[in-house]
Amino acid sequence: MGFGPKYPMYNKLLGMFANLPIGLPFSVTFKHYHLEHHRYQGDEKLDTDIPTYIEAKLFNSTFGKFIWVLLQPFFYALRPMFIYPKSPTALEIISVSIQLMFNYLVYLYLGSKVLTYMLAGSLMAMGLHPVAGHFISEHYMFHKGYETYSYYGPLNFITFNVGYHNEHHDFPFVPGSKLPQVKKIAPEYYDNIPQHNSWTNVLYDFIMDPSIGPYARIKRKHRGLKF
Repeated sequence: MGFGPKYPMYNKLLGMFANLPIGLPFSVTFKHYHLEHHRYQGDEKLDTDIPTYIEAKLFNSTFGKFIWVLLQPFFYALRPMFIYPKSPTALEIISVSIQLMFNYLVYLYLGSKVLTYMLAGSLMAMGLHPVAGHFISEHYMFHKGYETYSYYGPLNFITFNVGYHNEHHDFPFVPGSKLPQVKKIAPEYYDNIPQHNSWTNVLYDFIMDPSIGPYARIKRKHRGLKF
C-alpha cells in the first residue's frame, strides 16, 4: 500500500499504474480473488489458487508439469473464470480499459516488437523463472500435512519479501517490509516448520519429483450456505 490504509483509492490507482508494463490487467481483479484465498484457503470452489481436477489429471508427468509451469500465467488468469466467475466491477472495467489503451499506445508509438517483448516477458517471468517459483513454493505440499511454506532465500530482497508466506497468512495486513520482523519476534512459530531456501530448487523438484505436482494441494469440500 503505497499511500497507506487511509487512501484505498490512491493505492488502487497506483496498482493500475504499476501494472501497465505487465501488459495484462491483473492488479484489481487479483486482489478480489486473493482476499478470498486468505479467507477460504483450500476451499475447492472459493480458493482459485488451487488447480482444477483437469489440470492435475493432464499435467501429472514430468513433461506435463514442465508445460504446466510454462503456461502457469494462463491458468492463473483463466481458472477463476471457469470455477468461480464473478461479474466485473466498475474498477475492473476501468483497469482493463486503461491497460488496453496503454498497450495500444505502446504499439502505436514503439511498435509491435516492444509490445510483444512486454507481454512475452511478463509471461516468462510468471512461468519458468526462478522468481516465479514462489507461486509453487507457497502452498504445494512438499511435506505431507503442511499446506503453507515460507521462502527465506536472497530473492526476497527484490520481491518485497513475498517469500515470507506463512507470516503473510498469519498477518495479512502487515506490509512485506515488516514480515521479517514478524519471524524475528516469533521464531518458535516459524523456524522449525518446513521451509524453502531456493525457488530454483522448488521448480526443479516440482517438475522432476513424481510425488509432487498440480495435485499436491490440501483441498477442502466447499460448504456454501443453502437457501
